[in-house]
Parts: sequence; structure tokens; C-alpha cells
Amino acid sequence: MTISISNLLLLLLFLFTADALTSQSDVSALKAFKAAVKPNSIPQWSCLASWDFTTSDPCASPRRTHFTCGITCSSDSTRVTQLTLDPAGYSGLLTPLISRLTELLTLDLADNKFYGQIPSSISSLLNLKTLILRSNSFSGSIPESVTRLNSLESVDISRNSLTGSLPKSMNSLTSLRQLDLSYNKLTGSIPKLPRNLIDLALKANSLSGPITKESFTESTQLEIVELAENSFTGTLGAWFFLLESIQQVDLANNTLTGIEVLPPKVAGESNLVAVELGYNRITGYAPASFAAFPILSSLSMRYNMLHGVIPSEYERSKNLRRLFLDGNFLTGKPPARFVRPESEVMGSLGNNCLQGCPGKAKMCAPSQKPFHICKQAYGGKLKS
Repeated sequence: MTISISNLLLLLLFLFTADALTSQSDVSALKAFKAAVKPNSIPQWSCLASWDFTTSDPCASPRRTHFTCGITCSSDSTRVTQLTLDPAGYSGLLTPLISRLTELLTLDLADNKFYGQIPSSISSLLNLKTLILRSNSFSGSIPESVTRLNSLESVDISRNSLTGSLPKSMNSLTSLRQLDLSYNKLTGSIPKLPRNLIDLALKANSLSGPITKESFTESTQLEIVELAENSFTGTLGAWFFLLESIQQVDLANNTLTGIEVLPPKVAGESNLVAVELGYNRITGYAPASFAAFPILSSLSMRYNMLHGVIPSEYERSKNLRRLFLDGNFLTGKPPARFVRPESEVMGSLGNNCLQGCPGKAKMCAPSQKPFHICKQAYGGKLKS
């Protein structure tokens, strides 16, 4: 029995393609991805060093010598579903051809040295659930097209060099639960946030303007808000502390000037546990209504411009275990509970204008302001 040349070629083609499990579009995307990484930044022991397209198929098993790590494939070994690199110090661009990995669920390039812009073509990864680009050197703005990724549940692009404003249509990310864009150079205000967001971290950027209710109105599941080290201004509305699911708030190191008085009764069913408002420019009295939050255990308003006495309600709060009011202009006598030797409350009431704060009490350190500074702060009306 003789086999014609054409049939032989078909047989060879069949054998080759039977060996090649991975979709060719995925293979071409992986090749382009590796090609965009500088060869001298790929250590011999790293995941990318094991990506040898000349002898192996990326999804073929077992992976003893090639494609040993970095990718995960679908159960039928035809599509790449995860691209998770090791922190080996890879340096290069993120190729726009990453868009061909259309079944990708996770893209994790954390703790490397990728640079340049995040390609707008990333919007083609419609199945993407987790995007982690933390601790690289990505620059430019966040592509508006990212907001088309309706399957996204977690985004971490913190510790890069991103600039520009946050995408205006961010609220269209209806599946998003965690968002961390901390330690970048983002500017502008906070747009309307996604309704299912639980954890928001925008710490250490250059965001500015007032914190408005419109931005948070749909985010009824929001539990953690980290907005410290920005340039937010104005008065923080009472609505903010009454967000339906809010538990932890960090707004330290901004330029806030006031806190809207909270009606004590409305805080009764709140889950608020920790409030950090230190290092702002908040004036007026320390809000007594913070003591009405039933499980609030940590409160910091240190280094602001608060006047008046420490609310007696703070002393009566059973759950308060951490209280920092140092660096203000508070006067009167400190609540006895906070300055007892056996006090269960940690923190500081130092650097104020308090009278009779025992030097041996930990809460009274550092020492109080000189009397002449306190008298000046009260327009000369403060009595020694």
C-alpha cells in the first residue's frame, strides 16, 4: 500500500496539530508577551526562562522542563486562563497582544519592573476577574476601556507611576469588590463608585476636592475606605460615617477642615470600628457623637486644630480602646479613665492645652503645649 505525498503531508499536519494543544491565538499572545520583556531581565531560574516555544506546547503536560510556571490552562488544555508571573525583576512593556488571551481569568505581574502604559486593548479580556499589576513602573493614565471589563472582581495597580484622573465610568464595573490604586500620582476627584465595591484603597495619590455623597451613593457594601495622603478638602459630611456597611475609614494626611456633626441616635446600628482623621486641618470641637457608634474601638484625630474639652462621652464608651487626640488645642481636665495607671485605652492626649494631665500617665505624653501658645489660640481668654 502506497501513500501519496499529499496524504503524507496531511498525516504529518494532523500529528503536529494533535501535539499542539494550545490555541494558536494564545500561543502568539504568549510569544509576544515574552518578546516584550528584556532578555537580560529574565533570570535562568525564572518562569519566563522556561517558556520554550520551539520544543513544547504551553498547555501540554507534564511540565517538567518547559513552561514549568507562569501559566495555568483550561481543563481541556486548549486555552490559557491564568498568567501569574513570579517576582523575578522582569523589565519590559505589557504587549497590546495580551488581548488575544480572551479566556484569561487572572493577570498577575506583581513585584516586577514592567513599565510604559497599560494597553487599552486589555478591554478585550472580557472574562478577566483578577488584575494585579502591583509594584511595577507603569505610567500614563488608566485606560477608560478598562471599565468595560464587567467580570472584574479585584484590581490592584498600587505602587506604580500612574497619572491622570480615575475613569469616569468606573461605576460600570458592577462585579468589582476590591480596588487598590494606592501609591500612584493620580489627580482629580473620586467618580461614582461601583455598587458592589467592598474595599477601596486610593492612599498616597494627589486626589483633591471635597469628598461628595454622589461618589458613594451606590456603594452600599463598602466596608473599608483608605483615602489617606491625598489633598481632599472641605467638610466631611455626616453621611460618610453612616454608609450602610462602613467599618474602617482612613482619611489621615489630607486638608479636611471640618466634620459635620453626627446625630447620636442614627449611629446605633453602625458597624464602624476604626476612624483615622489625623493630620488634617479640622477645626471646631471633637465630635461627641463618635462615642455613639456601638463598636467603635479606634479613633484618631491627632494633629488637627480642635478646641474645647474632650467629650465626656468618650470616657463612657465601653469599646473605645485606642484614642489619639494629641497635637490639638484641647483644654480642661483629661477624662480620669484615660490617665489611670491601669487604663485599658492606649493612645495620646499630649501636645494639647489640658490642665492636670499627670506626667506619669502614658496618655499624657508628649507634654502639653506652653501656656502662651494655648492662650493665643483661644484669643487670650484661656485661664491657667
